[in-house]
Amino acid sequence: MRFLLVEDNEDLAASVATRLALDGHGVDRAGTLGEAVECLKDAPYDLILLDISLPDGDGRSFLSAQRRAGLDTPIIVMTARAAVSDRVDVLDLGADDYVTKPFDFAELEARCRAVMRRRGGASQTVRDFAGLTFNPLTATVTIAGETRELRSRELRLMEILIAAPDRVFSKAQLCDRLFSYSEAVTDNAIEVYIGRLRKKLEGSRARIETLRGVGYRLTVDAG
Repeated sequence: MRFLLVEDNEDLAASVATRLALDGHGVDRAGTLGEAVECLKDAPYDLILLDISLPDGDGRSFLSAQRRAGLDTPIIVMTARAAVSDRVDVLDLGADDYVTKPFDFAELEARCRAVMRRRGGASQTVRDFAGLTFNPLTATVTIAGETRELRSRELRLMEILIAAPDRVFSKAQLCDRLFSYSEAVTDNAIEVYIGRLRKKLEGSRARIETLRGVGYRLTVDAG
């Protein structure tokens, strides 16, 4: 997944970003609400982690404004305010969940998974396609009774492709979904992950087709 982390505490932001990156997520960091707005203009996100107290304003105002503008991206609020009224307030403003500071990273990760399960729709359910069964929750594909594990970015790539069979995705589009701005991505990075995923799909009729100069798509091998 690609996350936007809106947090002005550098140490906390770095720790959260590092932990989420270990799970294969791309994380873009914004230290102010202004930076967060600019990030949202440039890229789609699967989840936003939002602090309340920021140098240029209140995260609740940002939350409310984004919901009024039609943003439906899941948002988890990170707050030091533990009162029930504070938690109810952010939920009523449109937050999908909240976590109280200081929090355990395992709890944050669990809440992220829970929100994505609730909001993920088809991308979070078992899919049968062209002789394989894809389970995103266990990060596996099963082909002819053999279960194969997918690594973090192989999993995300599979989620993207199987959600829209026959749709062509350019390298730039896949990079935007698989990597954060802060990561150094080489020209052949997508080719590497495409190659790895192709090996995991061997034995099924699912094929990742390369359209030279255009991009990639998941299709069914007619042969």
